[in-house]
Amino acid sequence: MTAAAATAHHAIVSTRSTRLWNAKNSRFDKNVCLVSVGSCCPGNRKLGLLCASGSQSSVTEPVQQPSNGKGDHSPKKSKESSLILIRHGESMWNEKNLFTGCVDVPLTPKGVQEAIEAGSRIRNLPIDVIYTSSMVRAQMTAMLAMMQHRRKKVPIIMHNESEQAHSWSKIYSEDTKKLSIPVITAWQLNERMYGELQGLNKQETADQFGKEQVHEWRRSYGIPPPNGESLEMCAERAVSYFNDQVVPQLTSGKHVMVAAHANSLRSIIMHLDRLTSQEVISLELSTGIPMLYIFKEGKFVRRGSPVGPSEASVYAYTKAF
Repeated sequence: MTAAAATAHHAIVSTRSTRLWNAKNSRFDKNVCLVSVGSCCPGNRKLGLLCASGSQSSVTEPVQQPSNGKGDHSPKKSKESSLILIRHGESMWNEKNLFTGCVDVPLTPKGVQEAIEAGSRIRNLPIDVIYTSSMVRAQMTAMLAMMQHRRKKVPIIMHNESEQAHSWSKIYSEDTKKLSIPVITAWQLNERMYGELQGLNKQETADQFGKEQVHEWRRSYGIPPPNGESLEMCAERAVSYFNDQVVPQLTSGKHVMVAAHANSLRSIIMHLDRLTSQEVISLELSTGIPMLYIFKEGKFVRRGSPVGPSEASVYAYTKAF
Protein backbone atom coordinates (compact mmCIF):
# COMPACT_ATOMS: atom_id res chain seq x y z
CA MET A 1 0.00 0.00 0.00
CA THR A 2 1.42 3.40 -0.89
CA ALA A 3 1.46 6.29 1.57
CA ALA A 4 -1.31 7.96 -0.43
CA ALA A 5 -3.44 4.85 -0.36
CA ALA A 6 -2.81 4.43 3.35
CA THR A 7 -3.93 8.00 4.01
CA ALA A 8 -7.09 7.39 2.00
CA HIS A 9 -7.89 4.48 4.27
CA HIS A 10 -7.23 6.48 7.46
CA ALA A 11 -3.96 4.69 8.05
CA ILE A 12 -1.12 5.60 10.30
CA VAL A 13 2.17 5.97 8.46
CA SER A 14 5.49 6.27 10.25
CA THR A 15 9.05 6.04 9.04
CA ARG A 16 12.11 4.55 10.62
CA SER A 17 15.68 4.51 9.50
CA THR A 18 17.64 1.35 9.71
CA ARG A 19 21.21 0.54 8.87
CA LEU A 20 22.58 -1.16 5.81
CA TRP A 21 25.45 -3.58 6.18
CA ASN A 22 28.64 -2.20 4.71
CA ALA A 23 30.73 -5.24 3.82
CA LYS A 24 33.79 -3.16 3.02
CA ASN A 25 33.90 -1.49 6.44
CA SER A 26 32.24 -4.37 8.35
CA ARG A 27 29.57 -2.19 9.89
CA PHE A 28 26.00 -0.99 9.45
CA ASP A 29 25.43 2.36 7.73
CA LYS A 30 22.27 4.38 8.25
CA ASN A 31 20.76 4.59 4.80
CA VAL A 32 17.58 2.57 4.78
CA CYS A 33 14.24 4.01 5.76
CA LEU A 34 11.61 1.71 7.21
CA VAL A 35 7.98 2.62 6.72
CA SER A 36 5.29 1.33 9.06
CA VAL A 37 1.73 1.57 7.81
CA GLY A 38 -1.19 0.74 10.03
CA SER A 39 -4.86 1.42 10.51
CA CYS A 40 -5.84 3.77 13.31
CA CYS A 41 -8.44 1.22 14.36
CA PRO A 42 -7.55 -1.61 16.76
CA GLY A 43 -7.35 -5.14 15.43
CA ASN A 44 -5.01 -7.97 14.70
CA ARG A 45 -1.42 -6.89 14.40
CA LYS A 46 0.39 -8.07 11.30
CA LEU A 47 3.99 -7.78 10.39
CA GLY A 48 4.08 -6.46 6.92
CA LEU A 49 5.09 -3.40 4.81
CA LEU A 50 8.15 -1.81 3.49
CA CYS A 51 10.18 1.00 2.60
CA ALA A 52 12.75 2.87 0.55
CA SER A 53 16.09 4.35 1.50
CA GLY A 54 16.24 7.62 3.36
CA SER A 55 18.05 9.62 5.98
CA GLN A 56 15.54 10.10 8.79
CA SER A 57 16.67 9.54 12.35
CA SER A 58 16.04 6.18 13.91
CA VAL A 59 13.03 5.91 16.19
CA THR A 60 13.50 2.25 17.06
CA GLU A 61 13.41 1.14 20.66
CA PRO A 62 16.04 -1.08 22.30
CA VAL A 63 14.72 -4.28 23.84
CA GLN A 64 16.81 -5.85 26.60
CA GLN A 65 17.51 -9.54 26.02
CA PRO A 66 15.17 -11.35 28.43
CA SER A 67 16.78 -13.72 30.88
CA ASN A 68 16.00 -17.42 30.60
CA GLY A 69 17.24 -18.14 34.12
CA LYS A 70 20.23 -20.08 32.80
CA GLY A 71 22.80 -17.31 32.84
CA ASP A 72 23.69 -13.96 31.33
CA HIS A 73 23.94 -13.80 27.52
CA SER A 74 25.47 -10.31 27.51
CA PRO A 75 28.39 -10.24 25.08
CA LYS A 76 31.87 -9.59 26.43
CA LYS A 77 32.74 -7.41 23.46
CA SER A 78 30.75 -4.69 21.73
CA LYS A 79 29.48 -6.46 18.62
CA GLU A 80 26.50 -5.81 16.42
CA SER A 81 24.55 -8.61 14.78
CA SER A 82 21.40 -8.87 12.72
CA LEU A 83 18.56 -11.29 13.41
CA ILE A 84 16.05 -12.02 10.66
CA LEU A 85 12.85 -13.86 11.52
CA ILE A 86 10.69 -15.17 8.69
CA ARG A 87 7.54 -17.24 8.62
CA HIS A 88 7.47 -19.78 5.79
CA GLY A 89 5.64 -18.96 2.55
CA GLU A 90 2.12 -20.17 1.92
CA SER A 91 1.83 -23.94 2.25
CA MET A 92 -0.53 -26.23 0.35
CA TRP A 93 -2.69 -26.58 3.46
CA ASN A 94 -2.68 -22.81 4.07
CA GLU A 95 -4.16 -22.56 0.59
CA LYS A 96 -6.82 -25.15 1.41
CA ASN A 97 -7.58 -23.45 4.77
CA LEU A 98 -6.70 -26.58 6.74
CA PHE A 99 -5.14 -26.80 10.18
CA THR A 100 -1.55 -27.85 9.47
CA GLY A 101 0.38 -27.93 12.74
CA CYS A 102 3.07 -30.60 12.63
CA VAL A 103 1.92 -32.17 9.35
CA ASP A 104 4.82 -31.75 6.94
CA VAL A 105 3.45 -30.17 3.75
CA PRO A 106 5.30 -28.16 1.05
CA LEU A 107 4.81 -24.66 -0.31
CA THR A 108 2.36 -23.65 -3.03
CA PRO A 109 3.59 -21.76 -6.10
CA LYS A 110 2.46 -18.60 -4.28
CA GLY A 111 4.50 -19.67 -1.25
CA VAL A 112 7.54 -20.21 -3.46
CA GLN A 113 7.12 -16.70 -4.85
CA GLU A 114 6.72 -15.27 -1.34
CA ALA A 115 9.99 -16.91 -0.31
CA ILE A 116 11.77 -15.55 -3.39
CA GLU A 117 10.41 -12.05 -2.72
CA ALA A 118 11.49 -12.28 0.91
CA GLY A 119 14.96 -13.23 -0.26
CA SER A 120 15.15 -10.22 -2.55
CA ARG A 121 14.29 -7.98 0.39
CA ILE A 122 17.11 -9.31 2.58
CA ARG A 123 19.64 -9.90 -0.19
CA ASN A 124 22.05 -7.25 1.14
CA LEU A 125 21.81 -8.15 4.82
CA PRO A 126 24.68 -10.25 6.20
CA ILE A 127 23.77 -13.85 7.07
CA ASP A 128 26.27 -16.26 8.62
CA VAL A 129 24.04 -19.08 9.85
CA ILE A 130 20.45 -20.16 9.28
CA TYR A 131 18.11 -21.97 11.65
CA THR A 132 14.95 -23.65 10.42
CA SER A 133 12.42 -26.06 11.79
CA SER A 134 12.56 -29.70 10.73
CA MET A 135 9.62 -29.10 8.39
CA VAL A 136 9.93 -28.83 4.62
CA ARG A 137 7.92 -25.61 4.22
CA ALA A 138 10.32 -23.69 6.48
CA GLN A 139 13.38 -25.26 4.84
CA MET A 140 12.08 -24.47 1.34
CA THR A 141 11.53 -20.86 2.40
CA ALA A 142 15.05 -20.51 3.76
CA MET A 143 16.66 -22.09 0.69
CA LEU A 144 14.64 -20.08 -1.83
CA ALA A 145 15.30 -16.85 0.06
CA MET A 146 19.04 -17.47 0.15
CA MET A 147 19.12 -18.10 -3.60
CA GLN A 148 18.40 -14.37 -3.97
CA HIS A 149 21.24 -13.24 -1.69
CA ARG A 150 23.91 -11.10 -3.34
CA ARG A 151 26.76 -13.10 -1.78
CA LYS A 152 25.55 -16.22 -3.63
CA LYS A 153 26.71 -18.47 -0.81
CA VAL A 154 25.24 -21.98 -0.85
CA PRO A 155 22.96 -22.89 2.07
CA ILE A 156 23.85 -26.40 3.24
CA ILE A 157 21.77 -28.40 5.71
CA MET A 158 23.91 -29.76 8.53
CA HIS A 159 23.24 -33.45 9.20
CA ASN A 160 24.14 -34.04 12.81
CA GLU A 161 21.45 -36.58 13.59
CA SER A 162 24.08 -39.31 13.81
CA GLU A 163 27.85 -39.66 13.75
CA GLN A 164 27.67 -41.34 10.37
CA ALA A 165 25.41 -38.64 8.89
CA HIS A 166 27.82 -35.99 10.13
CA SER A 167 30.83 -37.81 8.77
CA TRP A 168 29.31 -38.54 5.37
CA SER A 169 28.25 -34.92 4.84
CA LYS A 170 31.64 -33.45 5.75
CA ILE A 171 33.10 -30.79 3.42
CA TYR A 172 36.84 -31.18 2.89
CA SER A 173 37.54 -27.94 1.02
CA GLU A 174 38.10 -24.84 3.14
CA ASP A 175 37.44 -22.64 0.11
CA THR A 176 34.09 -24.34 -0.42
CA LYS A 177 33.23 -23.89 3.26
CA LYS A 178 33.80 -20.15 2.89
CA LEU A 179 31.23 -20.09 0.10
CA SER A 180 28.64 -21.95 2.17
CA ILE A 181 26.15 -21.05 4.89
CA PRO A 182 25.26 -23.71 7.48
CA VAL A 183 21.56 -24.48 7.85
CA ILE A 184 20.70 -26.00 11.22
CA THR A 185 17.34 -27.73 11.53
CA ALA A 186 15.60 -28.13 14.88
CA TRP A 187 12.27 -29.72 15.77
CA GLN A 188 12.01 -27.21 18.63
CA LEU A 189 11.23 -24.52 16.02
CA ASN A 190 8.39 -26.57 14.50
CA GLU A 191 4.84 -25.24 14.33
CA ARG A 192 2.82 -26.00 17.43
CA MET A 193 1.02 -29.31 17.31
CA TYR A 194 -2.68 -28.75 16.67
CA GLY A 195 -3.74 -32.16 17.92
CA GLU A 196 -7.10 -33.37 16.69
CA LEU A 197 -7.56 -30.23 14.58
CA GLN A 198 -4.78 -31.18 12.15
CA GLY A 199 -6.18 -31.76 8.67
CA LEU A 200 -9.59 -30.23 9.50
CA ASN A 201 -11.00 -27.32 7.53
CA LYS A 202 -10.85 -24.15 9.65
CA GLN A 203 -14.22 -22.80 8.56
CA GLU A 204 -15.99 -26.12 9.01
CA THR A 205 -14.41 -26.48 12.46
CA ALA A 206 -15.64 -22.99 13.41
CA ASP A 207 -19.13 -23.89 12.18
CA GLN A 208 -19.08 -27.04 14.29
CA PHE A 209 -17.56 -25.75 17.54
CA GLY A 210 -18.24 -22.02 17.26
CA LYS A 211 -15.97 -19.19 16.19
CA GLU A 212 -15.12 -18.17 19.77
CA GLN A 213 -14.00 -21.67 20.71
CA VAL A 214 -11.83 -22.07 17.62
CA HIS A 215 -10.33 -18.60 18.10
CA GLU A 216 -9.48 -19.55 21.68
CA TRP A 217 -7.76 -22.73 20.51
CA ARG A 218 -5.83 -20.86 17.83
CA ARG A 219 -4.84 -17.62 19.56
CA SER A 220 -5.03 -17.98 23.34
CA TYR A 221 -1.79 -18.40 25.24
CA GLY A 222 -2.56 -21.20 27.66
CA ILE A 223 -5.47 -23.18 26.16
CA PRO A 224 -4.51 -26.03 23.78
CA PRO A 225 -6.73 -27.60 21.11
CA PRO A 226 -7.85 -31.18 21.85
CA ASN A 227 -4.71 -33.31 22.42
CA GLY A 228 -2.52 -30.51 21.04
CA GLU A 229 -0.13 -27.80 22.20
CA SER A 230 -1.02 -24.38 23.54
CA LEU A 231 1.13 -21.40 22.57
CA GLU A 232 2.60 -21.58 26.06
CA MET A 233 3.69 -25.18 25.49
CA CYS A 234 5.15 -24.26 22.09
CA ALA A 235 7.02 -21.34 23.67
CA GLU A 236 8.66 -23.60 26.24
CA ARG A 237 10.57 -25.45 23.52
CA ALA A 238 10.98 -22.65 20.94
CA VAL A 239 12.16 -19.89 23.29
CA SER A 240 14.41 -22.25 25.20
CA TYR A 241 16.08 -23.33 21.96
CA PHE A 242 16.37 -19.71 20.80
CA ASN A 243 18.12 -18.71 24.02
CA ASP A 244 20.38 -21.75 24.13
CA GLN A 245 21.39 -21.89 20.45
CA VAL A 246 20.60 -18.65 18.60
CA VAL A 247 21.51 -16.00 21.18
CA PRO A 248 25.08 -17.31 21.63
CA GLN A 249 25.57 -17.02 17.86
CA LEU A 250 24.42 -13.40 17.96
CA THR A 251 26.57 -12.73 21.00
CA SER A 252 29.63 -13.96 19.12
CA GLY A 253 28.92 -11.49 16.31
CA LYS A 254 27.23 -13.89 13.87
CA HIS A 255 24.30 -12.73 11.74
CA VAL A 256 21.38 -15.15 11.96
CA MET A 257 18.21 -15.94 10.02
CA VAL A 258 15.46 -18.06 11.55
CA ALA A 259 12.88 -19.52 9.16
CA ALA A 260 10.05 -21.07 11.11
CA HIS A 261 6.29 -20.95 11.71
CA ALA A 262 3.55 -18.66 12.92
CA ASN A 263 3.38 -19.92 16.49
CA SER A 264 7.03 -20.73 17.13
CA LEU A 265 7.87 -17.21 15.89
CA ARG A 266 4.99 -15.64 17.82
CA SER A 267 6.40 -17.15 20.99
CA ILE A 268 9.91 -15.86 20.22
CA ILE A 269 8.62 -12.36 19.42
CA MET A 270 6.52 -12.45 22.58
CA HIS A 271 9.72 -13.23 24.49
CA LEU A 272 11.84 -10.56 22.77
CA ASP A 273 9.24 -7.79 22.93
CA ARG A 274 7.92 -8.77 26.35
CA LEU A 275 4.33 -9.13 25.22
CA THR A 276 1.77 -10.25 27.77
CA SER A 277 -0.38 -13.33 27.33
CA GLN A 278 -3.21 -10.97 26.34
CA GLU A 279 -1.17 -8.90 23.89
CA VAL A 280 0.09 -11.94 22.02
CA ILE A 281 -3.49 -12.99 21.22
CA SER A 282 -3.73 -10.25 18.57
CA LEU A 283 -0.25 -10.85 17.13
CA GLU A 284 -0.50 -12.22 13.58
CA LEU A 285 2.42 -13.04 11.26
CA SER A 286 1.90 -13.05 7.51
CA THR A 287 3.54 -15.74 5.38
CA GLY A 288 6.86 -14.99 3.74
CA ILE A 289 7.60 -11.68 5.46
CA PRO A 290 11.06 -11.05 6.97
CA MET A 291 11.38 -9.16 10.24
CA LEU A 292 14.62 -7.53 11.32
CA TYR A 293 16.18 -7.09 14.76
CA ILE A 294 19.62 -5.72 15.61
CA PHE A 295 21.42 -7.34 18.55
CA LYS A 296 24.06 -5.26 20.31
CA GLU A 297 25.51 -5.37 23.83
CA GLY A 298 22.87 -7.79 25.03
CA LYS A 299 19.97 -5.77 23.62
CA PHE A 300 17.62 -6.35 20.71
CA VAL A 301 16.72 -3.25 18.69
CA ARG A 302 13.62 -4.00 16.69
CA ARG A 303 12.93 -2.62 13.24
CA GLY A 304 9.20 -2.30 13.29
CA SER A 305 7.21 -3.40 16.29
CA PRO A 306 4.58 -6.15 16.54
CA VAL A 307 2.88 -4.10 19.27
CA GLY A 308 2.32 -1.16 16.92
CA PRO A 309 -1.01 -0.16 15.30
CA SER A 310 -2.97 -2.64 13.21
CA GLU A 311 -1.07 -3.78 10.10
CA ALA A 312 2.08 -1.96 11.29
CA SER A 313 5.33 -3.73 10.61
CA VAL A 314 8.39 -3.83 8.45
CA TYR A 315 10.15 -5.81 5.80
CA ALA A 316 13.89 -6.16 6.18
CA TYR A 317 14.36 -4.43 2.85
CA THR A 318 17.61 -2.91 1.70
CA LYS A 319 18.99 -1.24 -1.40
CA ALA A 320 22.02 -2.43 -3.34
CA PHE A 321 25.40 -0.97 -2.49
